[in-house]
Amino acid sequence: MLIRTLLAATMTAVVFIVATGCAVTRGQESVGAYIDDATITTQIKSRYVENKQVDAGAISVETLNGTVMLSGFAKSATERSTAESIARGVNGVKAVRNEITVRP
Repeated sequence: MLIRTLLAATMTAVVFIVATGCAVTRGQESVGAYIDDATITTQIKSRYVENKQVDAGAISVETLNGTVMLSGFAKSATERSTAESIARGVNGVKAVRNEITVRP
């Protein structure tokens, strides 16, 4: 009986250690922060699709801890700045790194 109790306690401890390790992703970011970042990315991409001045397919959006990184290619400086402006306008965005290259 004592062996079963010890085995059960050991197995429970192992499950808790493994389960909590799975909860943290992307550089120790919490699950809640990951979901918030995914929501921000989705909202920005959605606004790009709705906007006629931004080519949503040519611009990549990544978000980590509320900081948005834009990359890809724009046809003009206006498109580049519009993409950044749209990203800054999304709720939850703390900062925007605009790495979009304007094609000649």
